[in-house]
Amino acid sequence: MNSIVNEIKKLKEEKNAVILAHCYQNIEVDEVADYVGDSLYLSQKAAETDADIIVFAGVYFMVQTAKILNPDKKVLLPRMESGCLMADMVNLQQVREFKSKHPNIPTVCYINSTAEVKTECDICCTSSNALNIVKSLQAPQVLFLPDTYLGKWVESQLDGTEVITYPGYCPTHLRIKPEDIIEMKKKYPNAEVLAHPECHKEVVKLADYVGSTTGIMKHAIESDKKQFIISTEKGVVDRLKRDYPEKEFILIKDNIICPNMKWHTLEDIYNALAKEQHEINVDKDVAQKALKCIDRMLEVSKQCQKKA
Repeated sequence: MNSIVNEIKKLKEEKNAVILAHCYQNIEVDEVADYVGDSLYLSQKAAETDADIIVFAGVYFMVQTAKILNPDKKVLLPRMESGCLMADMVNLQQVREFKSKHPNIPTVCYINSTAEVKTECDICCTSSNALNIVKSLQAPQVLFLPDTYLGKWVESQLDGTEVITYPGYCPTHLRIKPEDIIEMKKKYPNAEVLAHPECHKEVVKLADYVGSTTGIMKHAIESDKKQFIISTEKGVVDRLKRDYPEKEFILIKDNIICPNMKWHTLEDIYNALAKEQHEINVDKDVAQKALKCIDRMLEVSKQCQKKA
């Protein structure tokens, strides 16, 4: 493994490349990644990079976002099979139909959506900033797509704003059932339950803390507690166990794995960079329209970070 890690690092330097990796990836990818994080963090890093080549170990919509933010750079997806089942639940026609049923209401799209869908939305969000994004619209009603569970969680945190949601969902997070939480709480009575807002609302109600991937990791790191039941994708648990061995992190159940996120291996990353293969391109007109939606999100996030 050290050999391929060294080869990738050498190629990165020769080609002025940067490797971005989502924290649901196989943990070995971290050995070569320049930045590891959630969708918001990686979007910000994609927007800032001066690299000539971006290799994105993530899923298709993330790589599209990186390309939209960097139209003149070469953006590579190591494995083209790496899609997102949630993003596939809404297409351009469906978002138009959704909007036509609820006219003159601002539309927020989760970053887990295609570039084409983003062209029809006013602003983008991630699970890290969804609440602040919806607040920033200062509207009595907001359309939210594709994830109904994240949208309704945001609504529960607001006073008076109705969030009208499209019926999409994350199949991985919906594998977590309320009875799983109840059972694990009995088994580990001193543990805190940390859950992602893509989970079912009945799961979220049982959690001690609800937040994005980054939020969950930050809470676990900063908490005085020593034991945590993690109700999100396995990659989060893998990284917490590696970096904080003095604490105990328990995955809610064994099958909380996103298969699309797990496609990329070190060999795939090496091949993508060595051959400069699997380049992702976005139609120019689509990219320009989608960029407004993404830029607006990044600007609101920047303002919120300054206030914090």
